Amino acid sequence: MTISLRNRRAGAAATATALALASLAALAGTATPASASGRATASGPATAATVSAPASAAALKPASPAASTPPSSGDPAAPSPLTLPRPTGPYATGHDTLFLTDHERTDPWVPAAGARQLLVSLHYPARPGSGGDPAPYMPEAEARLMLAQRGLDDPEWPGLVAATRTFSRTDARPAPGRFPLVLLSPGFGTPRATLTGLAEELASRGYVVATADHPYESTGTELPDGRVLTCAACDEVDAQPDEAARRKVLAAVSAGRAADFSFLLDRLTGPRPAWRHARAIDARRVGMAGHSIGGNAAASTMAADRRVDAGVNMDGMFFDPVTARGLDRRPFLMLGTDTGHAPGAGDTSWDEGWARLDGFKRWLTVRDSGHFTFTDTPAIGEQLGIVDPDAPLSAVRSTTITRAYVTAFFDRSLRGRPARLLDGPSPAHPEVLFQRH
Repeated sequence: MTISLRNRRAGAAATATALALASLAALAGTATPASASGRATASGPATAATVSAPASAAALKPASPAASTPPSSGDPAAPSPLTLPRPTGPYATGHDTLFLTDHERTDPWVPAAGARQLLVSLHYPARPGSGGDPAPYMPEAEARLMLAQRGLDDPEWPGLVAATRTFSRTDARPAPGRFPLVLLSPGFGTPRATLTGLAEELASRGYVVATADHPYESTGTELPDGRVLTCAACDEVDAQPDEAARRKVLAAVSAGRAADFSFLLDRLTGPRPAWRHARAIDARRVGMAGHSIGGNAAASTMAADRRVDAGVNMDGMFFDPVTARGLDRRPFLMLGTDTGHAPGAGDTSWDEGWARLDGFKRWLTVRDSGHFTFTDTPAIGEQLGIVDPDAPLSAVRSTTITRAYVTAFFDRSLRGRPARLLDGPSPAHPEVLFQRH
């Protein structure tokens, strides 16, 4: 395939970037990390892992903290600030962060680290005009590791990521009322920040959204004390002797995330909640969505925890299969690439999972999409000038489709609202194909 960079800089850096993207594109649809090095440790900053995540290589450029200072007008060569797509719902949105420790479990990837810990971003409907600055998107250390993992070593890009604008404000007061809760889980080797655009959209439409980073399952997770944990789970996958063994480890990743989210639900909705605005959550209405292995984790969590009422898998292989008994008639949406996740297209886990889903269900694929279509990366990547001819769907269409169908599904499943978008093909979204319904 050919990767082209608009407005590319001259010299070796641009050439190396294009070559790295081309090599990553060869992994598209495998849903299996290919290599990792630099095992994380329990003490001190971990070394940067080099992990090949399942990806179409388009747009793998995430973003970071609060709204940036615009470039000086006296420096026309200065790069423009990056920005996420603006949420479209009626609510302003707030942002909070939780750092939680599950003292009942040892970390499965680095036992020497002790108890399992989670970093969680919370987005929620907020009172207009309240709060402080726009929330950070991703720490620069995380951005640097993620970009380096993908062979994107342009020295300016981590700073651009660190200056990306989000639309949720820190310390914002919640809007009055109680709102359904949606849990979000990112892809394997991918920081939670890459689902921020979807989280902000759902929050603007009246959902509390909790997005978890699963330590040692991402290229980099920066803890509050400044330590940066890298992807020990990726090293574990890479160390396996064959494909069957790698899939077994990835199934354990999905099942482990189910335990993470059950713990998170306890801490958000239990009698002594960890979040200061927990009263904004309606614990009777809980959904979960995830990208890549995070989508598998949505099904794993539903199988393990009856509190989760509905799930969405965005382009993720079911390494941990949908249980033979189904999901107790709870609704589930499968939303994926047309090349990788149409019936019979190669990932037979979707065919098998579909047969076992026993509630309201939809199987949708998107023409011209890539593995990261359902995350922030198309929007960020286009702003950095990256084009992937194998996934030509624009960032605007990627964002619009993902927001529209995920929101419609949760509106139907958690709020009982009509969702005609899920009834059949829509002229407004000709790229979306109804494979099964």
